[in-house]
Amino acid sequence: MTDTFGFLVFTFAAILAFEAVNGWTDAPNAVATVISTRALPPMIAVAMAAVLNLAGVFAGTAVATTIGRDIVDIDAVIQEGAGGGLQIAAGAALAVVIWSGSAAYFGLPTSESHGLVAGLAGAAVGVAGTDVLLGDGWEKVFTGVGAAVVFGFAGAVLIMVAILWLFRRANPSAMRRLFGPLQIISSGFMAFSHGTADGQKAIGVMAFALAVHNETPSAEFDVPLWVIFLGAGTLGLSTMTGGWRIIRTLGMRVTHLETYQGFAAETAAAATLTITSRFGIPLSTTQTIGTAIMGVGSTRRLSAVRWGVAYNIVAAWVLTFPICFGLAWLIVLAIPD
Repeated sequence: MTDTFGFLVFTFAAILAFEAVNGWTDAPNAVATVISTRALPPMIAVAMAAVLNLAGVFAGTAVATTIGRDIVDIDAVIQEGAGGGLQIAAGAALAVVIWSGSAAYFGLPTSESHGLVAGLAGAAVGVAGTDVLLGDGWEKVFTGVGAAVVFGFAGAVLIMVAILWLFRRANPSAMRRLFGPLQIISSGFMAFSHGTADGQKAIGVMAFALAVHNETPSAEFDVPLWVIFLGAGTLGLSTMTGGWRIIRTLGMRVTHLETYQGFAAETAAAATLTITSRFGIPLSTTQTIGTAIMGVGSTRRLSAVRWGVAYNIVAAWVLTFPICFGLAWLIVLAIPD
């Protein structure tokens, strides 16, 4: 495909559609528990998440750099033709829009992070072969998969154990009064960390598209400020739409949550996301909060977690990699040269 400004605009539109789906489907990550425990009314919770999502995007560009520079070799793609780089960016974004939008219809929380990197891989292989994939970036991706599961689940268990020991003599009503306001704070922390972690991913792909369009070598890779504003604004606005089926799945169907349990899950997940994003490790927010909620439920008793629902969620996470890889590969093959 001839490299034109028009195709660059189309590519940006596809990436912004991905960012809109990201905000729409990932809003539950920040507010599912605070809504299920009734610490905040749904609309207020979603509005808070939208504002703090937007703020979190401006907290750094380490994750954006990993996605934009370290997953696919910019220099090799430019040698193949910059138009191919735009195909990669557009194909990856559209694959996630199709998959995540379909899964959200059934209330399944998928990982846009995993979908995007899988889509980048599938599109890149379809355009230029496996040689353009970079090992360092993929090492960070798989480190993120492990960190989300281990630290999300284990962190929530440890916080819950500490809470149960410290407040072992407190009555339930006192616990609700204490942890209601604290859960609002932890929900805000979760929303901010979502912006820091997930909000940067679309920004990274836009920066990648600009780099290949302008034939900018990887050594000079940069994330322009206007791209950050564009991605942050789209994420904030789309978060306002909610994602109510996913909120019900995460907040009400996996396990029953009290305010102190919601606080534990959100704090563990948000801390994990905040720390790893500083190192440019692209974690899945959905996976991190999902495993944290499972960890919280398991401290009560293993049967308190509806493992059938949890199994469906995990299956959606696992399927995200091959489905988004295949969709992106098919999409770039369908785009005429």
